[in-house]
Amino acid sequence: MARIAIFLFFFFLFLSAVVEGVPKAKKVKCKDKKFPQCYKSQHYCPDDCLRTCVVDCSSCQPVCTAPPPPPPSPPPPPPKPRKLRSPPPPYIYSSPPPPPPRVYSSPPPPPPYIYSSPPPPPPATVEPSPPLPPTPTPPSSPPPLSPPPSSEASGQKKVRCKNRGYPHCYGMELSCPSDCPSQCEVDCVTCSPVCNCNRPGAVCQDPKFIGGDGITFYFHGKKDRDFCIVTDSNLHINAHFIGRRNVDMKRDFTWVQSLGILFGSHKLFISARKTSTWDDANDRLYISLDDETILLPNQEGATWSNSTSYEGIAISRSRKTNAVEIEVPGNFKIKAVVVPITEKESMIHKYGITQEDCFAHLDLSFKFYALSGNVSGVLGQTYGNNYVSRAKMGVAMPVLGGDKEFASSSIFATDCEVARFSRELDGKESSVEAAAYANMSCGSDMEGQGVVCKR
Repeated sequence: MARIAIFLFFFFLFLSAVVEGVPKAKKVKCKDKKFPQCYKSQHYCPDDCLRTCVVDCSSCQPVCTAPPPPPPSPPPPPPKPRKLRSPPPPYIYSSPPPPPPRVYSSPPPPPPYIYSSPPPPPPATVEPSPPLPPTPTPPSSPPPLSPPPSSEASGQKKVRCKNRGYPHCYGMELSCPSDCPSQCEVDCVTCSPVCNCNRPGAVCQDPKFIGGDGITFYFHGKKDRDFCIVTDSNLHINAHFIGRRNVDMKRDFTWVQSLGILFGSHKLFISARKTSTWDDANDRLYISLDDETILLPNQEGATWSNSTSYEGIAISRSRKTNAVEIEVPGNFKIKAVVVPITEKESMIHKYGITQEDCFAHLDLSFKFYALSGNVSGVLGQTYGNNYVSRAKMGVAMPVLGGDKEFASSSIFATDCEVARFSRELDGKESSVEAAAYANMSCGSDMEGQGVVCKR
């Protein structure tokens, strides 16, 4: 019995030690006043987290949470700067004094020879000049900005409105369009630059026409031949065509090289001189009136002064070279410009232009003041009272025939089949007033398709 009692004593002693070693459950409370039914109610942590739990106030139940992470350790203090020791001063060695100069026992030199002439004057003492003040250095300025490329530098000509009747545009400088960088004028009405070959009444490039009715058509003619383009009772205009044969198209590329104009009792001749290499500074324009050569200084605005026998005819340069304006009051006005076929145009349209001849020709603008209803000619017929265009419309290139009908035997001949010239104005069938017809321009088409006249 004694043994059993001793065993039981030690067994209970062991159990009490075990029970004391188990941690007690922690009491926790809800601390959120938003949940009054659970606020400050005590709960014991579950067995899974006897010491680390919180109360979920919404469900009023203790829940386990992970213990908070330990606070981060403070950063180590920065190292203290080390004091650098200054190097010791350099050691100065004391050099021994130099030895005294050695004295030789040679006899002394003879005394200098004394001349009886007075001694030379002592040299003049030159006082040093004060130092010059330092030259102030000017502040460095930035290099001047280069101006933007102007239209002149890019090859585009500058033009101005010269009609004082349009003060809103008079004198305003404008640049030629890219389609005609060197051949344009200002339309003072719209105050905008217009290509010469796009102005009303143009005959430009490879003959293409826009008639008085506003319809565009082409007239090719033939090279080295003369054709009547306007014929009326008081005005007759022939055009001499030059050109090259196009084998593939079986026709000639043609341009207007000269005009023969008859009005009243006068003969006016306008021509582009033949030239090989083009230089716009050289004047290639020739004008004669009644077989008298008209000479104008190479200066823009230069005017030829006519006598009373020429009925007020005015001829003036619109540029320094190769451009003139001719007006016969009450009859017509012509603007003529000499232009070449450039290498670029020849390459694009396969003109086959060589260095021997650049085919200088005329770009022309017409304005008529008095035409009768019976007017005819390649261009003139479009001003007639009963004119109906014979060109086929709706195609890319409406061509007007009539080579035989409009052919003349020479530049001043009036023998074409449709000739009307009688040197006097026929007032019975007058159809053209000064304001009724716009300008007409004629010349070669850039597409190589014929001479053009535009209204």
